Amino acid sequence: MRIVVDDLSGPEIAEFLSEHLQQLRSITPLESKHALDLDKLREPEVTFWSVMDGESVVGCAAIKKLDADHAELKSMRTTAHRKRSGVASLLLGHILTEAERMNFARLSLETGSAEFFLPARRLYEKFGFDYCAPFADYRLDPSSVFMTRLI
Repeated sequence: MRIVVDDLSGPEIAEFLSEHLQQLRSITPLESKHALDLDKLREPEVTFWSVMDGESVVGCAAIKKLDADHAELKSMRTTAHRKRSGVASLLLGHILTEAERMNFARLSLETGSAEFFLPARRLYEKFGFDYCAPFADYRLDPSSVFMTRLI
């Protein structure tokens, strides 16, 4: 497996992210959906990585710069057939290293509160994320959980 900065121009990553958004729409109320679409992920303050296994995308994640010291983890996903195979841990470790290299002091995230998101919350806890209040433009929402950690 290799982790690459992705410009989001390939059809495979577009399909991968489309599946991600469709899955989230089926689980999360529309007013609580915070996933970014392709256009938002291509904005200059976002750096996006894909995890490749050969020529196949098996995972992805992004960092969105909120300010000089604070970034948000976005679009973290592992393909269904590779869940619990180490892809997410490999990627999250890489993201934390990159966030430090980019001189961020804090990395925060929003994820779902539903049972479906429990494995993600456990992964973030394992990597030192603590639960926190809403940050940036987020508001309290029973469908959302907020987490943060210092880099």
